Amino acid sequence: MSGRLDWSSRAGGPLHGSVRVPGDKSVSHRALMLAAIAEGESRIRGFLEGEDTRATAAVLAQLGVRIDTPSAGERVVHGVGLHGLRGAAQPLDCGNAGTGMRLLTGLLAGQAFDSTLIGDASLSKRPMRRVTDPLALMGAHIDTHDGLPPLHVHGGQPLQGVRYELPVASAQVKSALLLAGLYAAGETEVVEPHPTRDYTERMLAAFGWPIAFAPGRAKVEGGHALHATDVEVPADFSSAAFFLVAASIVPGSELRLPAVGLNPRRTGLLQALRLMGADITVENEREAGGEPVGDLVARHAPLHGVELPEALVSDMIDEFPVLFIAAAVASGTTVVRGAAELRVKESDRIATMASGLRTLGAAVEETPDGAVIHGGRLGGGTVESHLDHRIAMSFAVAGLVATEPVRIHDCGHVATSFPGFLELANGCGFALRGAG
Repeated sequence: MSGRLDWSSRAGGPLHGSVRVPGDKSVSHRALMLAAIAEGESRIRGFLEGEDTRATAAVLAQLGVRIDTPSAGERVVHGVGLHGLRGAAQPLDCGNAGTGMRLLTGLLAGQAFDSTLIGDASLSKRPMRRVTDPLALMGAHIDTHDGLPPLHVHGGQPLQGVRYELPVASAQVKSALLLAGLYAAGETEVVEPHPTRDYTERMLAAFGWPIAFAPGRAKVEGGHALHATDVEVPADFSSAAFFLVAASIVPGSELRLPAVGLNPRRTGLLQALRLMGADITVENEREAGGEPVGDLVARHAPLHGVELPEALVSDMIDEFPVLFIAAAVASGTTVVRGAAELRVKESDRIATMASGLRTLGAAVEETPDGAVIHGGRLGGGTVESHLDHRIAMSFAVAGLVATEPVRIHDCGHVATSFPGFLELANGCGFALRGAG
């Protein structure tokens, strides 16, 4: 993790230019893991050079996988096959990566050796029973610290395929079960209350594993093999989200974001912003590595409050912090419901965003599963990131339209998902400075 760093964000002029955001974090994690247990050599291009994804690469290296770095954003993974991982003498440190820890738990549940997964202070407070409980139904034996990390995954447990209906839609939990299902006897089927991102399903198919999937369900059968393939990682939509909102709310702005991943289970924010009146177009639509991508062009437009359709929630769960910023400066009231999962992210994102926005003068009412945000003008002040990278970047966007500077505490964690954010942001017109 990076050290203590505060930011100061203030209003400047319009935002202009082309902003190439880093590779998709979710795709980068999954590409590493599947390439590691595939047969042969896989090349990953567009890899996110963030602390989270590097932590996953380091864990796989501890498990005996050779991963080369020919250049920044590129990895060559020498796969060891489905049963070629080796036990590590030391705990496996996932850093701040919740995706990494949850998916690795599923992957390690089917191994012959014991493993211990640990994380940083933030990750150590994140609930893991949502993964460990369904894995236990498959025969896995995983010890937790009262439902929290560290996780001790016992090896040598025969896994049996199950049909599991997720109580709460979660792409991470679904993916963990599918990874365990590769090692299980029979079929493993996951059914979701609402469809979530299908990165794992698409990538399993790309690596040659038979899989049946449709929105809201996926099924794999154990006993097959993964075959090395090359993966082109699209630009991360969650990282693009900060610039989409920034261009939408700063008068006179126009930003282009090339080659952004447009997986339909990921782009709920795009629909939400358009419902609020945003002017965002998609150009040059195409496919890269099995994923739809396109160039996004965002222009300033007056936004208005909406009652957010609950059907969009699971497709934009990581983008809510910056949506809260858009809602706080829109005309009228925005109502968010059905987003209780926000309370168990890197921070309680409902409480953290509500508190920070109130500090800046916004009227926000928390609800158990969302918030009511009354739009208006934002003032200056000092807000807490609670060591949450998306909170920090969202309040950096808020500073662009605040009447006074916004100071954000503890922004070092931004490197976990978006290395180089400050330089990219200032390159297109932000007035963002380190203040730590």
